[in-house]
Amino acid sequence: MHREIPETKRKALRINLDPAIYGTFAEIGAGQEVARNFFTAGAASGTIAKTMSAYDMVFSNSIYGVEKSGRYVSKSRLQKMLEHEFGLLSERLIGEKYAGHKFFAFADTVSMLNFSKTNDPHGWLGIRFQSTPGGEASEIILHVRLLDSDSSLQQNVLGVIGVNLVYAAYYHSDDIQVMIESLVDNLSVGSVEIDLINLRGPVFKGANDRLVNLYLIAKGFSGAAIFDKNANACQSKDLLYKKDIMILRTKFKQKSTPNFDLFNRAVEQFKRSQSINDDNLIVMIEVLMSNDIGLEKDQELGVNELEDFAKRAEELCATGNNVIVSNFTRNHKVAQYLSRVNPHSVGISTNIANLKRIFDSSGFGENYTDELLAYVSDLFSRNVKLYAYPYLDKKNNEIITTHNMPVSAEARPLFEFLVQNKYISNIESYDEKDVKTV
Repeated sequence: MHREIPETKRKALRINLDPAIYGTFAEIGAGQEVARNFFTAGAASGTIAKTMSAYDMVFSNSIYGVEKSGRYVSKSRLQKMLEHEFGLLSERLIGEKYAGHKFFAFADTVSMLNFSKTNDPHGWLGIRFQSTPGGEASEIILHVRLLDSDSSLQQNVLGVIGVNLVYAAYYHSDDIQVMIESLVDNLSVGSVEIDLINLRGPVFKGANDRLVNLYLIAKGFSGAAIFDKNANACQSKDLLYKKDIMILRTKFKQKSTPNFDLFNRAVEQFKRSQSINDDNLIVMIEVLMSNDIGLEKDQELGVNELEDFAKRAEELCATGNNVIVSNFTRNHKVAQYLSRVNPHSVGISTNIANLKRIFDSSGFGENYTDELLAYVSDLFSRNVKLYAYPYLDKKNNEIITTHNMPVSAEARPLFEFLVQNKYISNIESYDEKDVKTV
């Protein structure tokens, strides 16, 4: 069904004219872009109890406390801001004058594009809000990446997202899909990525965080969602920053349990070859939102399929592994994504049948060699190693490894170079009983 999308100013004005909505804006790192939209819309005195921006670290720490991690653009910082500001509203705004108000505290902590354009601009935004006067508060937290190449454009994007978030909390919280979609209202495609949403409180009592974050992928807001061993959605840097990362890629709608016998051998081989300490190792299973790992295909995913993915993620987390659900149809897309977290090293364990597709020119067009070079460069320039586990060719009753894998003539010199220099390695010392057909 078509949804009317009000302009940002109209959204802000509607909130300002609602006599029940009243709260605080606390913004660090990009000016007061969200509050500015409410001020310029008019009638802001009916909505804004306070705005603030504690830029100086001494002031910020005295208000919200010190971040032990040293990271101030973080979920932890945002949560402290929301807790502090909402607490002040409840503590100070009492009496008959405020009896009919639904309080909110909006906060953001953001790293904008620096002058040298050498950083990865991103930020945390959140709102803690009451859906009824005096009621228990609910909470929406987002992590965003700002993709424009100009800081002033990024500031504008942040301001619009902030208005959308406040508006969504009060007018779309009864329909989570619409609420998520509305977060990018009035923004151009490619200006922002939303890669994490956390929902808490009575308004979202029936919400499934895993399903919500998978919906971000389905709508094209993000390329992946990450879940820790407890199946909690988390932001990539919080889990993976400067880690040694080993990933097992699994197929779309694969119902069987992954081949952990071969995967565990790949993990041990990765640790030995890269001299990895267990304390710095993160092992993940990837579930692909694609029919085919080797070929890029667009596919619409409905709610039922997303629920299947959410259930699959929970099942795999229950095996004691972290899980990433993605639309990365090729290995180099995984490498691009992981490069944002500055990993120490990356190992990708994949069935050699998928490599067979990559090094077979028949599945590609006339620009195959150019595509192959781009793929290889993109993948292996990011300190990535591939660990290929064998499969059984049932037709010929033969186990396929890099030694006997069919390779197109134009791709063979490059393939042999990669194998000889251990960019691609066979899994060693496997038991033949663990090798499956494809």
